[in-house]
Amino acid sequence: MKNIFKLFSIVMLSIITVGCSDEYLDVNTDPNNPITASPDLLLPVAQRYTAYTITGPTGARRLNTLGNLMMYNWSQSDGYSWYQDEFEYRGNSTFYSTIWTYQYQNTLKQYHTMDVDTPNYEYYKAISKIMKSFHFQNLVDTYGDIPYFEALQRGDNPTPAFDDALTVYEDLIVQLDNAIALINAGNANANVLTPGGSDIMYGGDMNEWKKFANTVKLRILVRQSDMVGRDAYINTEFQKIANEGSGFITANATANPGYAEQEDQQNPFWSNFGQTTAGEYVNNYFATCATPFVLDYLTDTNDPRIDYIYEKPDTGHLGVEQGLDSYPAGGALTEPYVSNIGPGLLKGSEQDSVIFSLAEAEFLQAEAALKTFLSSSAQQHYENGITASFDYLGVGAANAAGYYTQPINLVSWGSTSNKLEAIITQKWVALNGLDAAQSWYDFSRTGYPSNLPISLSSPEANRPVRLAYPSQEISGNGGNVPSQPNVFTSKIFWAN
Repeated sequence: MKNIFKLFSIVMLSIITVGCSDEYLDVNTDPNNPITASPDLLLPVAQRYTAYTITGPTGARRLNTLGNLMMYNWSQSDGYSWYQDEFEYRGNSTFYSTIWTYQYQNTLKQYHTMDVDTPNYEYYKAISKIMKSFHFQNLVDTYGDIPYFEALQRGDNPTPAFDDALTVYEDLIVQLDNAIALINAGNANANVLTPGGSDIMYGGDMNEWKKFANTVKLRILVRQSDMVGRDAYINTEFQKIANEGSGFITANATANPGYAEQEDQQNPFWSNFGQTTAGEYVNNYFATCATPFVLDYLTDTNDPRIDYIYEKPDTGHLGVEQGLDSYPAGGALTEPYVSNIGPGLLKGSEQDSVIFSLAEAEFLQAEAALKTFLSSSAQQHYENGITASFDYLGVGAANAAGYYTQPINLVSWGSTSNKLEAIITQKWVALNGLDAAQSWYDFSRTGYPSNLPISLSSPEANRPVRLAYPSQEISGNGGNVPSQPNVFTSKIFWAN
C-alpha cells in the first residue's frame, strides 16, 4: 500500500506526458519509450484525490472546511486571521474555487480515463462511473448547473456547455444503475480483471461497491425529497434499489493509500489540522476552534461526543463567535483556553479518510423512511446513525443508547414532535468535522438545525446557499458560464 505514494508520482508524470489518450494499454505510441497508465495505477490515485476533495493537504480549502465554517461548527482563535473571508461570506469567484478546479482538473479526469470500453475492465469502469457520480453530485450541490455531458473531453472540447442541474441529477442515477449492471457483467466474465489491492476503498470487493452505488443514489434521491412533483420518480428509484437487493453501506466508506508518519504521506485531515511528522501541532490546529453555539448545544443535550469532537482544555470547553473583531485582553480566547479540534476526529497520521460515513447513510435512510420512500423504521435508522457517530468518534457504540433515550427534544425519538428536524440536527452533530458540507446542503434545503447563528461580520442576514462560479472557469469558458448567481438567494434546484 505504501508504494501507492510512489505510483502517485509516476502516474502523474505519465498523465502529464501523454494526457491526450484514452486507451489503457496504448497511452504512448512510441514503442521505444512506452508509458502505460493502466487502471490499477490510475484507481488508487483517483481515490486519493477523492479524499483530498473532502479535506485537502495542508493549507488547502476543501468541502469539509467550508462546511464546518458555514455550519457554525468552527471559529478562529485569538491571534489568527485564517477565516476572515469565510466569516464575511465572500461570494466572489475566487472564494473556495479549488472545490471546482480540483474535482474537474484532477479527480474526475482520473476516473474518466478508466471509463472506456476496454475488454475485461468492467469492474474498473463501474467504479469510475460510481465515483464520477459521487463527485458530480457534490458539484451540483455546491454550484447548481455545471458542465456535465460535454465535460472531461480534454482537447476535444475545452469549452463544454453547462447542463441543467436536475438533468444532471437524473443522469447520475442512470450512470449508477449502469455501474451496477457492469459489476454484474464482470461477475459473469471469467476473464474480468479484479482491482484487488489497487482499490484503496474496498480492496476489489464489488458487492461493497454495489452498496456504495446505492448509497450515493440514496443521497441523490433524499436531496430531492422536499420538491413538489418528485415523489413518483423517487419511489420508482427506491423500488429499483430494493429490487437490486444489495442494500446500502453497513460501515464507513473509507480510503487509505498507506498513510504513514512520513512527510507527504500523512492522512490529509491530520496533516492539515493535526501534527507534523516531528510531532508538533500545525498552526491550523491552534487557529481552529469551536463556537459557543455548538458547545452549548452539545452541553445542553448531555452529549458525551463533545470531548471527542473538540479538545477539552483544562479550564473547560470554550468557544469563539465567528467574525469577532475585538478579542478580550489577556489572551482569554487563545489556545490553550479554547476548544480545538478533538481526538475523535484527529486520530493520527495513518487514519483512514472517510469518503461516506455510515452515520450519514443511516440518517439518509431515516429521512427516506420518515417520508415513506423506504419501508424500514425511521426511528431505528435514526438511532443507528447516532450509534455510528459514537462508534466512529471513539465514544463507544454501547454508550449511544444512554444518550438517545434521554427525554430531550431532538435527542429522543419519542420526545420529538418534528422528526425531520431531529434527523437533520443529529446528522449535523455526526458530520461535524467529518463531512460538514453535507450539513450545509441540508441546511439550505431544510433550515435545520434551527436558530443557527451567522457570523458577526456577515454582510447579509443569511449565510450563502451556494458558491459562485470560479474565475478560472469564467476566463476559460466564459461563453458558456451562466450569469453569476446571488450566492445568498439563488438556491440549488432541490431547495426551491
